[in-house]
Amino acid sequence: MSYTKDFQELQKLVLSPSAEKKYDSIELFEAHFNSFSCKILPGADEYFCETHQTTLKQNFSFYTDIGPMIDHLQTKDIAIKENQEFDYYLMKPAGVEKTSKVIFLFHGFNEKNWSKYLPWAKSLCDRTGSAVILFPIAFHMQRAPENWSSKREMYQLSELRKQQFPNIINSTLSNVAISMRLHSMPQRFIWSGLQTFYDVIQLINEISQGKNRYIHQDFNFDIMAYSIGGFLALILKLTNFDNLFASTKVCLLCSGATFNRLSPVSKFILDSEANVALYSFLVEHFDAILKKDNLLNHYINEDHTEGKIFYSMLDYHKMREFREELFKKFEKHIYAITLKKDTVIPSFEVVNTLKGAYRDINIRVDEIDFDRSYIHENPFPVNRAQNKINKDFEFVFSNIGDFLNQ
Repeated sequence: MSYTKDFQELQKLVLSPSAEKKYDSIELFEAHFNSFSCKILPGADEYFCETHQTTLKQNFSFYTDIGPMIDHLQTKDIAIKENQEFDYYLMKPAGVEKTSKVIFLFHGFNEKNWSKYLPWAKSLCDRTGSAVILFPIAFHMQRAPENWSSKREMYQLSELRKQQFPNIINSTLSNVAISMRLHSMPQRFIWSGLQTFYDVIQLINEISQGKNRYIHQDFNFDIMAYSIGGFLALILKLTNFDNLFASTKVCLLCSGATFNRLSPVSKFILDSEANVALYSFLVEHFDAILKKDNLLNHYINEDHTEGKIFYSMLDYHKMREFREELFKKFEKHIYAITLKKDTVIPSFEVVNTLKGAYRDINIRVDEIDFDRSYIHENPFPVNRAQNKINKDFEFVFSNIGDFLNQ
């Protein structure tokens, strides 16, 4: 099957009312997840750290007044039900009752549906014989309220935002919800990232306890991650929580650079005002903010390895030696594919991060270029230069499959 054919047929499969969703060589299911880690999100006065068995008070409320926000955008993070309980997709080889191989597929920033990833999941499934779990990042995909994607409401809000910030760049109905939420409270980037980190650990433990009917309790797993999903994947791998990720392979597509080396201003990702606020908070003033925010400081600086590694991935220059030692430790387990014309996560920044300042880390990074137009947000557009796109997709995912099968 071709990529474009798979894309079209898999869209139909997702929309099908049939209880049995089968297509070609795969079966598609939905599984339910209840996030235990949502309690760390902004919106409460008091928090309890399970790791340290300690209660923490919220003593710092960073909130930027950015003008009018519709009510459901102002909802406290901890109160958003869709982010607490949701269904995720699981794709597995047809006819296999239970599999012992799993690939977690992580998506990019500000994504609202899995359309473009379904052919990716099928290719991974076909090439490796693994089940593929399409797991959503907090407040993305099915974890975001539907009205955040209301074209009418978001268009109106974007127009208001342009009036308030006349010099704003790339404010659109596609990115205005996430841009305004991050602009008003940039620490959401940290908290949603940590929640998703803990969610993945929770899911792995639940599968190991026999709570997934399609996956063996004794299973092995790898990760395929795209764009900001690679940020999550690397934090999971480098933290190696409870040694769960010791042998996990991580394949990155258009990903792998530290946060301060990204250029996410795009009509599909973030507007310029949100990007400035995020950079200011996470890079320029983060150390000063940590001294004021005891809750954030606890998770970043006080014996939470995942927080320490999260911090090391924010700024290329900070904790570089610490970060690079970890990359050396797992260099054989990480593989990155970059695109030459990618302006959001440039190839050379991925190389700088993964191969190290002195190029002494033996992580394989393949830069490729397609003989057609493309953008970071959609490297394989459908119904455009179909033969070339089929060929490019086959090339990329054959390399990914080879790496994961080694």
